[in-house]
Amino acid sequence: MIQLADLPDILPIFPLPSAVLLPRAKLPLHLFEPRYLQMFEDCLKTSQRLVGMIQPSGDGLHRVGCAGRVTQFSETDDGRYMITLTGISRFVFAQEVDGFTPYRRARVNWQPFEGDMHSETCDFNRAHLLDLLARLFASRGLSTDLDGLQDAGDEMLINSLSMMLDFSPEDKQALVEASDLTARVQVLTALIEFALRSGVKDDAIQ
Repeated sequence: MIQLADLPDILPIFPLPSAVLLPRAKLPLHLFEPRYLQMFEDCLKTSQRLVGMIQPSGDGLHRVGCAGRVTQFSETDDGRYMITLTGISRFVFAQEVDGFTPYRRARVNWQPFEGDMHSETCDFNRAHLLDLLARLFASRGLSTDLDGLQDAGDEMLINSLSMMLDFSPEDKQALVEASDLTARVQVLTALIEFALRSGVKDDAIQ
């Protein structure tokens, strides 16, 4: 298991709008650009196998991202990769690092999120959240396995929903930057309630 002391000061980073990662949740990615294929191959040569997911912000990057460990991958016949990142910890973006790699790298600070290294629980109204989710899906003409969600732990439920629901990049960033799980479920609930009130007919799931 990776410990805080094992986390590197410099991370390869994958800036991708609306694709966010949170601790212990899983993010599937399809890599096909040469620079990210190189990033992945270099990543596998390290002991931690970490990639930093962070959203672009204007001409730069947002302040907070989350690192994931490559926990699964497969290669296609034409040289592309399907990989899965499992969230380890959020980080604060300090500065971009110049170098000879075709992909971007960043110096990061882990200390503000050292609590991410351990699973969280929180006291929230699960039935209310799942009812909101069912109403949101129904409004989009979609279905979901709410019974399966009932069995998910608090952290996995909240973090997975925060990642998969199709909120704006700014809203997703608010979920990433929430101080803890209690704050995140509050933001998540407010976003779902707003989506229900707005009546926008976009798909609710990416």
